Formats: sequence, structure tokens, C-alpha cells
Amino acid sequence: MKVKINNKTENYRSVWFEPESGIINAINQTILPDKFEITELKTYTETAEAIKTMIVRGAPAIGVTAGFGIAQACMHAPKQNFTDYLKKAAETLKSTRPTAVDLFHVIDGLLNKIKDSDAIENKENAVEISVSESQKIANETINACKKIGEFGNELLKNKSKILTHCNAGALACVDFGTALSPLRIAKYAGKEIFVFVDETRPRFQGAKLTAWELLNEEIEHKIIADNAAGYFMQKGEIDLCIVGADRITANGDVANKIGTYEKAVLAKENNIPFYVAAPISTIDFSIKSGNEIPIEERNEDEVLSVNNIRIAPIGSHALNPAFDVTPAKYITGIITEIGIFKPEEIYKLKDN
Repeated sequence: MKVKINNKTENYRSVWFEPESGIINAINQTILPDKFEITELKTYTETAEAIKTMIVRGAPAIGVTAGFGIAQACMHAPKQNFTDYLKKAAETLKSTRPTAVDLFHVIDGLLNKIKDSDAIENKENAVEISVSESQKIANETINACKKIGEFGNELLKNKSKILTHCNAGALACVDFGTALSPLRIAKYAGKEIFVFVDETRPRFQGAKLTAWELLNEEIEHKIIADNAAGYFMQKGEIDLCIVGADRITANGDVANKIGTYEKAVLAKENNIPFYVAAPISTIDFSIKSGNEIPIEERNEDEVLSVNNIRIAPIGSHALNPAFDVTPAKYITGIITEIGIFKPEEIYKLKDN
């Protein structure tokens, strides 16, 4: 992704791994847009904490970072009790964010690779496999997101006006993004587009992160209050909606940042296409419907305070679900790295 620092533009991944030192480098998303800072994560416990505290966030980026965390665990594990150490590391990393399925896919996939190669009894081999496979996953994630952008770009006309919710850009996906990838590709293709950016309470990922990415890419946009989306839909100002996903079930239901469901309902009411952009790895075929998705409940202080300044009366409490579920009936299509599918068609992707 493009990042402008002191009038100089550089390309960054949101997270990357240095095998020589065992250090994971991550753009600290909790302090953007005020400050651009790379956080160094030296152990799997630091990596788990970074995922939990949302220094790293976004389903694909979480999965990639967790994969790097498994590599760190293999590097630091003692030869004696290696298996127990790795098991504990996997459990710690899995406990950080319960909703994003990429986290579990990557960790279980790496553990199976290590086990199938008999490296579980050989520390050196386990290190080699975990490092190479986690780097491979990172590169595959980037390639998938680029492909999502190419397919999604076909939906965008010159002068298209798009609504997005939360941040599903390069920050959330290592590079390119999911929901923002079509916007990037459209920009590179010379199209003029305009983006309505939901602020995305309570953590303001839209206002802070999506706007920051679009600004760096010089894509025209305006930030709107979450509860203003219906107003602009009703006025005919929005041509289509594109959001990301943290988990998609076998029937096409989608878990995404809280507030996504109401945007989908509003889009349906106003005859506006509503698309979900996500790699195939985000589809959880073991879950039949959205009713089975575990929804993360976060600290109430995120709702009661803004930038550590309390906005609610002392004594009032809050509920803070991090995600909601959008039923498949509200979704026009799911943009993947191999094409765009209707929710009822995603069974075709099971073996991909």
C-alpha cells in the first residue's frame, strides 16, 4: 500500500516477518492516522497481544500474523517439550479474536503441515516449515486480494459512488485489501470514483483507517456518520456498497463489523447492490448459518469513551458487540479471488 511520509511515498505491507531475527513488523493501527509507527513483535505472546489489542486487525491480516506467531513459537520453543510449547502458543493465538475464521484456518493449517511432515518431533524442520509456509500464506493473501480487486473493479463504472463500512483495506489484509481493493484497481485503471466512508463506531476504523488509506491513494472520499448512510441512499447518492467479512457461513450469511447488517437492510430497501469482498479462506463451510458464529463482545469502555475521554454519564454502562451477521438474502454477491458469486452459489467454492 502507498504511505506518504514527509512528502515521500513508500510502499508498505501492513505486517511482515523477518525470519533472521524472528521479529514481526506491524503498522500500529491503534495510533493511525495521528502517527505512523512500526511495532516490533518479538515473541508469540507479544504477537497475540498485538492481535488482541488491535495493533493488527482485519481477518486476513490477523490470520497472516498468527501464522508468523506460530513460526516465532517454533523458533523459541525448547527442544524438550517442543510439542507442548507449540500447542500452548496455538491456543494463546486462537484465543485473541473468536469471530475471524482466518485466524483458525491459518493456525490449524500450519500445525497440520508440521505434523504431516513429522516435523513435530524435529524443531529445526518445524522452524523451516513454519517460516516458509507462513510467508507463503502472506503472499497468497496479497495475490488473492489483488484478484478480488480485479473482479470487483468490473462492478465499478466511471463516476461510481460507493459506500463502505469499517476498514477492509490493505491495513486489514497485508496489502490491497478486500472491500478497498476494487477501489484501488479502479483508480489505477483511470476511473473517477467517490467513496462514502462510514465512521464505524465505536473504534472509528472507517474515519481513522479507511480514510487514511484513501487519502494516501488520492481517491476522492467523504467521511459520514454511521447513521447518515440511509440519508444518502434515499437521496440516490450511493450506487453500490462494498464491505469486507470476518466469516462467511455455508449458506452465505456474513459476519462483519457491527453496523454492516443495518447498511445491508437499507441498501435492499433502496434497491442498491450490496457486495461482500472476501477471499475464499473466509468461508467457513463447517458452519451452516450465521446463528452459529461466535460474536466477540469487547470492553464497554470503547463505547463509553472516545480517545480515553468519557462521553457517557458515570454509572451508565454499555453493550459492545464487535460484529453482526448479515443474512444472505440481503447480499447481492460475494467477490472472491476466482470470481463473483451469489450467496447461494458459494458451495461451488468448497474444494478451492
